[in-house]
Amino acid sequence: MTPAPTTRPRPAPAPTALPPAAQAPAAQAPGAGSGGAGVLHVRCGAALSGEGYREVLELLREFSPLVQALPPRAALVQVGGARRYFGADAARIAEVVRLRAVARLGTDVRIGVAGTWAVAAMASARIPGPGGVLAVPRERVADFLAPLPVDALHGLGSRQADALRGYGLHTVGALTQVPPGVLERILGKRAGRLVAERARGIDPRPVTPRDLPTSAAVRTGFARQELDGPRARAALLGLVVRLGAQLRGRRQAARSLCLTLQFAGGTRWERSRRLVEPSAHDEDLRTLAYRLMDAAGLQRARLTGMVLRAEDLAAAEAVTRQLTLDPVREARLTVEAAIDRANARFGPGTVRPAALF
Repeated sequence: MTPAPTTRPRPAPAPTALPPAAQAPAAQAPGAGSGGAGVLHVRCGAALSGEGYREVLELLREFSPLVQALPPRAALVQVGGARRYFGADAARIAEVVRLRAVARLGTDVRIGVAGTWAVAAMASARIPGPGGVLAVPRERVADFLAPLPVDALHGLGSRQADALRGYGLHTVGALTQVPPGVLERILGKRAGRLVAERARGIDPRPVTPRDLPTSAAVRTGFARQELDGPRARAALLGLVVRLGAQLRGRRQAARSLCLTLQFAGGTRWERSRRLVEPSAHDEDLRTLAYRLMDAAGLQRARLTGMVLRAEDLAAAEAVTRQLTLDPVREARLTVEAAIDRANARFGPGTVRPAALF
């Protein structure tokens, strides 16, 4: 009898691999791979526009749906699922993110890779230059944190750092050598407990998917108590210009405005009104802001500061624009777009209304 042919099992297909990483040098902490780390803290350059920041967020969502925006120029990404999908560790994914940001968006980013939010943020802050990747494996967290100065600890304020240095605690490693109760007595119970945990690389905060916030605020203060109405209105115009540029850069539109006036003695006045239709244009924001200030009925009030807040924000692409036959308004919108381009190229505030000079 002729023996039956043996059926050999087909070899399993190779796992999906990421494309080659960027050729630019990437800093990485000692240790193999990222040691199970799954959080990326992405820092963009200071010159990146609001629109560019949005493009970076969209790029990050190609790798994971768990992207938390940290405006104005940072973001968190949880890549646990992406590691399984791509068959690569978090450090490798971070390198590809950086490569695509440079190749597609023309911007470099610094990315810290770690197992927690705080450690990843500290890693991204330690990268020299405009871009790079620094991965801190779990088993190397203590070695990475120990030599850092206390003011490098994520979430620690400058006054708190000064207080710790006053007790001879100059490095993050020194914080781990004292009982948490000592830190609580120096900084207060809540802050001391938080610092003790962060110094040991403990940070239970999850990455919460979040886009840009649903409100935006700009504020100004006066060097002395302001009594002059025209100067106060000029200051409000400055807030309008800043707020409008911020909204347009983030491709958002406001449905309402809230004006807060702060007076000598600590008293406050606050009022909100809705716009006729969502807008991020200076003309619309200025008109409503002036109406809000008129409603305050100021005469000889001693102003110390003001806050202008855009609320109930909507994505600009979701806002329908009413057609207008007013040539003056259309001309103003054209000029506004040209001013935005000039300020994006030469720096914020390069071109602004004459009343602000």
